[in-house]
Amino acid sequence: MKYSVVIPLKNEEENISDLIAELEVAMDPLQYPWEVICVDDGSTDGTRAILRELSEKKKNLRVLEFSRNFGQSSAFDAGFKAARGEFVITLDGDRQNDPSDIPAMISAISDADLVCGYRLNRQDPWHKKVTSWLANAFRKRICYDGVRDTGCSLKIYRTKCLSHIKMYNGMHRFLPALFVNEGFRIKEIPVKHRPRICGTTKYNLFNRSFKPIVDMFAVRWMNKRHLKYQIEKELP
Repeated sequence: MKYSVVIPLKNEEENISDLIAELEVAMDPLQYPWEVICVDDGSTDGTRAILRELSEKKKNLRVLEFSRNFGQSSAFDAGFKAARGEFVITLDGDRQNDPSDIPAMISAISDADLVCGYRLNRQDPWHKKVTSWLANAFRKRICYDGVRDTGCSLKIYRTKCLSHIKMYNGMHRFLPALFVNEGFRIKEIPVKHRPRICGTTKYNLFNRSFKPIVDMFAVRWMNKRHLKYQIEKELP
């Protein structure tokens, strides 16, 4: 398997069918085996029923159903562990990430371990843009990851590198910083961003601003305590 696409979902019944169709348009021309892993994070609408129906029709679709809502970090972690591909591609289930950007990201990872998309023209309300800008600026000063838009879920990872990363609640926002801690190579490329047409956002001021600040300092602590020794010589 070459590529695994991981999508966390919660209450996206109006988006998932169209998103899978867009993925097929982007991925099938690559002519490599690929799969999509949809992680249902405790949806209370028709998302789960739609996923079950789609999985019967599409052989490359795998579905993981959580017993309740555990959060996006848990959904990503479950998808990462289930992935069979050499590379893992992530995107949100709200269709604001455009799958047509994936081929360019695949090209960019030839000399990197993680490629992060950054949104050139954010299609969000002004208050979300301001909050995101402040959070990104603060994070760059605290975590030293050099990434301008860690909130963009459109990313591609080398699976062998992901296996070195231990996930904790809230850590999906700081995966680039965790990759930097491990000495892995990171690149960024511009990607499109689309307005949310269907469904409602799962974020509010608390889970977008206050909780990430606490997590940010945890990442800073890990960075400062990370073991960075070098063996100069080993004798028989």
